[in-house]
Amino acid sequence: MNLDAIQASFQLVVSKSVRIFPEGIDRYQIFTPFHFDDGDHFVIVLKKNAQGNWIITDEGHTYMHLSYNMNLSFLNRSKHNQIIESALQKHNIQEQEGRIFADVKSLAHAGNVFYSFVQCLINITDVSYLDQERDLPSTFMKDFKAFISETIDDPARFKFEYIDRTRDPDGKYPVDCRVNGMPRPLFLYAINNDNKCRDTTISILQFQRWEQPFLTLGIFEDQEQIIRKVLAHFTDVCDRQFSSLATNKERIRNFLAEQMQ
Repeated sequence: MNLDAIQASFQLVVSKSVRIFPEGIDRYQIFTPFHFDDGDHFVIVLKKNAQGNWIITDEGHTYMHLSYNMNLSFLNRSKHNQIIESALQKHNIQEQEGRIFADVKSLAHAGNVFYSFVQCLINITDVSYLDQERDLPSTFMKDFKAFISETIDDPARFKFEYIDRTRDPDGKYPVDCRVNGMPRPLFLYAINNDNKCRDTTISILQFQRWEQPFLTLGIFEDQEQIIRKVLAHFTDVCDRQFSSLATNKERIRNFLAEQMQ
């Protein structure tokens, strides 16, 4: 096993901060910059299972960590279970008795499996926010669409709920609004909570992996309500952002006008 090559492939698809350390025979600990809200990092291990096949696994740590702040009966709640099942299916990851894992059929392609595994863990940890966020009615998305429609005179220059049908036929990485007619289209994201901010970060990273030329603009309902660490990850990948729609309408109009020239 060429450990340097595997580490390089992990760094290429996820982050240059990824490090791999041997912990015995056919077992390697993978350190990433991703962590839970309390600062504890994800536990991710590359190892051979009892059948002698390579897998990437959390060894049950993710569920265990979530149980520190919430009862594990959340698995039986419809909303919580829906998030978990959706994350597993979306990224082709498996779960058995609380242990999350992915088969690595070829170490040469382990980087792609690792990328999907990390995304899956990030999505699963979203269940912790369901008990924190209140389901209050909001007109933010409606206000966002109305503002864009009023600001951009030509309806042919923008499209809401844009999907790249060529690269993303299943619509896993939607864009709230795509503004076209420039060498690099502008992807607009309306962000109203932590979950949306994390999903948007993942979507932008995926478009970057596809090496598609584009610019990104994040417009928050209230940026101060976003968890600091979630916002930090988003800031790393977004080209421009405004802390709220209500207080920045003129600035956003000016920015759009400059980009659409």
